[in-house]
Amino acid sequence: MKKELLIIAVLLFSFDFRLSAQPDEARLRHEADSLHEVMFTVDTHIDTPICTNHPEGDYGVEKGQVTFPLMEKGGLDAALFAVYIEQGPRDEQSLQKAVDYVRNEFLLFKKHLDSNSNIAAQAFDSDDFLKYKAQGKRIVMFSIENGYAIGKDLSNLDMFYDMGVRAITLSHNYNNDICDASRDSVAEWNGLSPFGEQVVARMNELGMIIDLSHVATSTLFDVVEKSKAPVIASHSAVRKLRNHARNLWDDEIKAIARQGGLIQVAAEKYFLSATAPKKATVKTFVDHVDYVRDLVGIEHVGIGTDFDGGGGLVDLRNAGDMKNITVEMLRRGYTHDEIKMFWGGNFLRVLGQVEKISEELRGE
Repeated sequence: MKKELLIIAVLLFSFDFRLSAQPDEARLRHEADSLHEVMFTVDTHIDTPICTNHPEGDYGVEKGQVTFPLMEKGGLDAALFAVYIEQGPRDEQSLQKAVDYVRNEFLLFKKHLDSNSNIAAQAFDSDDFLKYKAQGKRIVMFSIENGYAIGKDLSNLDMFYDMGVRAITLSHNYNNDICDASRDSVAEWNGLSPFGEQVVARMNELGMIIDLSHVATSTLFDVVEKSKAPVIASHSAVRKLRNHARNLWDDEIKAIARQGGLIQVAAEKYFLSATAPKKATVKTFVDHVDYVRDLVGIEHVGIGTDFDGGGGLVDLRNAGDMKNITVEMLRRGYTHDEIKMFWGGNFLRVLGQVEKISEELRGE
């Protein structure tokens, strides 16, 4: 009899626990929805332009993860839409082709943006983000993935700036004329090249964000030393949690933070987990966010999913799933202010500082 009563008690407890857990989950969902209504949210790295421009292409990764309707569904206000350029030969003709390619990709995507002007707009500065947020529009800011697109001509930076490019990843996986990259087997410059130093200085003057994802450790420390403005790693993760060449060691994270910059955690399964990457979830992602917060503070962490370029998790399939991150952060006890900083407050602060330093350097 006692055994039967014990079994009944356990079953009742289990049933009661499931009932209590359901309202808690619903409460967290409602809280996340409310937060996304009022806070500014930005993803600092998506590769959407090329797959939008060329939907017939076979890119080896899932595509179509970011559309303006999906952004609205997921409560994502804005993103840095990157045009990616693969590292190629560095002769004069090849470099000019790279410059022309990136320029044309932006022009092509701008047509797509203009055709959706009722629901989306291009941002050129920090004020634009809040202006278009108030209008309920999805917001596009242009960026470039791989400084190879600059060629060896600083005037290309000015040309891209005039098109609205406000961030550039200095390299991709291999060395270029600017710097050494994280996955190249041989150091060419031991950090920044002489031309790379000029690029950093000109980006500071123009008010362009320097992005250190993909660069070699030596490059990262060179840039942090020479840049007058804060820098970001637009889509990286924590190397102590996952020893991957694309992730950042603690001293790299601290160096970026000391300068006032940001580590934007990538939702890239192979960056987040070594043991079971295909099972990586939002919880795995937030583990990396937790680590950066505990190491350098919530002021220095955000998100750069790498959607349409390899990003995506079991429960973060596309931009429509973004609120799952907010739910997990609420579950772990993050405050509303901390979540607002993570989702966009930190980025607006850094962009504002980059703009302010640009004005000072140009004597405005």
